[in-house]
Parts: sequence; C-alpha cells; structure tokens
Amino acid sequence: MSTAIEFNNVSKLYRLGLVSSGTLSNDLKRWWQMSVLGKEDPFLKVGSVNDRSKAADSEYVWALKDIDFKVEQGDVVGIIGKNGAGKSTLLKLLSKVTAPTTGIICANGRIASLLEVGTGFHGELTGRENIYMNGAILGMSKQDINSKIDEIIDFSGCERYIDTPVKRYSSGMTVRLGFAVAAHLDPEILVVDEVLAVGDAEFQRKAIGKMQDVSKGEGRTVLFVSHNMASIRTLCNRGILLENGSVCYDGEVNNAIDRYLNQNSIVESGLIVDAIREKPSFLEIESIKINGTTKVESVIGSNQKFLELEIEGSTSEPFEYDVILTLKNTSEVPLISLAEGHYKGCITHMDVGHFKIVKRVVLPKYLAKGDCKVDLVMHHPNVMYLLQCPNCALLHIDGSFGGFGSPLCLPDRGICGMESE
Repeated sequence: MSTAIEFNNVSKLYRLGLVSSGTLSNDLKRWWQMSVLGKEDPFLKVGSVNDRSKAADSEYVWALKDIDFKVEQGDVVGIIGKNGAGKSTLLKLLSKVTAPTTGIICANGRIASLLEVGTGFHGELTGRENIYMNGAILGMSKQDINSKIDEIIDFSGCERYIDTPVKRYSSGMTVRLGFAVAAHLDPEILVVDEVLAVGDAEFQRKAIGKMQDVSKGEGRTVLFVSHNMASIRTLCNRGILLENGSVCYDGEVNNAIDRYLNQNSIVESGLIVDAIREKPSFLEIESIKINGTTKVESVIGSNQKFLELEIEGSTSEPFEYDVILTLKNTSEVPLISLAEGHYKGCITHMDVGHFKIVKRVVLPKYLAKGDCKVDLVMHHPNVMYLLQCPNCALLHIDGSFGGFGSPLCLPDRGICGMESE
C-alpha cells in the first residue's frame, strides 16, 4: 500500500500579536533570504510551547513542533486533542493554506479540504456556481462536474436554494453544500475539520456514511478532525492525539480516544493521595493504595477477583465511616458502585489516633478489556463527607474483548458488595 501523506519534522511558528517582523527593512531581509536565496527565516527565534491556558513567556509560539507521521492510502485517520492543540493548523499546512516553518509535507494525490464553514465559497455566487468554481479549483473539467452535479445537489439537500447566492445560506446549508462538493469531486485525500458539528443529525449520518464509502469502497484517504468521539470511533481506523502542538499518541483509535478523555482528569503527580479534593481538618491522610500501589495507574488481571483499597492516616476526633468506590468508563459514565455499608447496612467506628483502613472489593465476575476511572468517597452517611477523591485512579483492565465496549459487565444489582479484611 502506497503512502498518501507524509509529515517529516514539520513545525509551525507564529509570532503573537504581530504579522510582520516589525520593520520594512526586516521584512525585505526576510523575503530576500527565504524567497530568493532559499535560506531559513533570519528572524526565527526559539518559541514557547503551545499551551493556550498559560501566559506567554515569549512573543513566539510553536503551534506545531516536530510532527512526524505517515498515512497510508485508504486510511481514515482521526486527529483529536483539546482546543488549541494544533489540529486545524496541521490540516491547514496539508491543504497549503499556510506553509510550515520547518519540515516537509508530501501528499500523493489531489486534496479536497473542508476546514471551516464556507471554505472556498464566494458569497455573491449561487450554490450552483460555487460547485463549478470549487470543481475547477480541484482540477475537475466542466464535463466531469456536469456528470455529478445532480448527485451533489441531491446529497446537500439544498436543491430549492441552489440558484440563490450563498451569502443567504444558513451556516448549516453552507456546510451541507461544501461537504457535498468536497466528497463528490473524487479527491484522493479528503480533509474535514470539525464542520459536521454545524449540520443536523440527518446530515451528520449522511456525511459519515459518505466518508466511509469514500475510504472503504473507493480506497481514498480521509483526515477527520472532530470533538465527537462517537464519530471518530465509528469512522476511523487510526487515531492521532495532539497535545500542545506535538503528537503524544499515534495508533489504534480506541486507545487514542481513551488517552484523550483521560487528559487532565487524573492527578499529574501520579499519586492517589494527591487527588483528595475535600476532607475535614481533623483528618490527616498519609497514603492511599488501590490494588497494592500508591500510584494512579494500575493493572487488573483478567482472573483477578478482588481489588484492595488501603487508606492510612490519623484523626484527632472519632468518626463513623463507610467507603464507596465508583468505577466509571473513560467518558465519565458510572458503571458500578461498590460499598460495604450500603450493601450490608453496617457503618464502622474509628477512634482517635493512627488508623489503617483495608477493604477488599469483590469485582464483577466478568471483566472486559479497557480502561476504568475510580472515584473514592469516605463518608458518614447522611452526616458528612470525610474524604472525596474524584478520578483518583486509572485501572487498565487486562480482560477479554466482548460485551458492549464497557470495561465492566454490570451485575444484576446496581450495588456490589465490599468485603473487609
């Protein structure tokens, strides 16, 4: 299978707040060095990491930094990441909307891009005229466009307004027509950036079905950016996760989605005890262990029957307590709550001084392969919370494939037992 797209050490540097180098003489020097002599930008400086949530420590920022990957012909690649991670910049470089600061991009075939609402459309032209204009830009002959125009118009659902200037279209109608043109004019590479979210549910289903036909039936390459993880999971066979302008994962699409959903949800220190969000002043917690480790991430074997919880600390006041562990999938949907007090109707008393609480959670009989988040709560029911640790751990379940894709197969009851040592 031949390579359709290749990024070799591609980076993109932007200067914050300014477009030029600052003076006319510097602009002329830059033009002479880069355009005439073919050398590097003489004003290229070391920039800061592309983290939109923090104040800049430099007037230059790397929107993308050292991007390296290949896409084979016929692949459908989902590019995901937080807002500002560099997804749209990457697609704009591929579509030649802007040029990379460093590196080389190789694309084998004609590229059709739908990067934002109304990309490439002229507002004064009608929908029909824009179809012909876009087709000509993509290298199609008038005869080729004539043979497909009825199919394009029908797919867009804008037949009544096809001879109306595009400036009078709604954003949804503009996206419908733009996607219909891009998908039907036989591009070897189709680039779609988060525009389908503007369309209604019916059009999203049609668009995803068309992209599947283009990739699987016709062997064409699709790069798809979206924050809709269900669409990414359904459509793509590979996922690339961007973070702060760099590729932090490139591989199987479900793993990429899991990593994306887990970003910033688990404590950065890597210790469960640092996930404590709320506790009373009389309680001091020294360590929390799940599955025998104080670290956030651990593995559950396919035949493991118990999950051990250990909380060690001290208290200056006596208290009554119960412990609840809630297991969630990576989309934050609760799967099961495990609580001794609720299940058996017993609350434990703790005296002043040092304590060590050890509980053994009875896991469901069947575990499916996947990742699972953990919420830990220790409380005196209907009185007060003693400890709240949301997203305190990430369990990698080494189970079997099956079920409906959830890490746990739910038991008959919504609450499972918790046995004490």
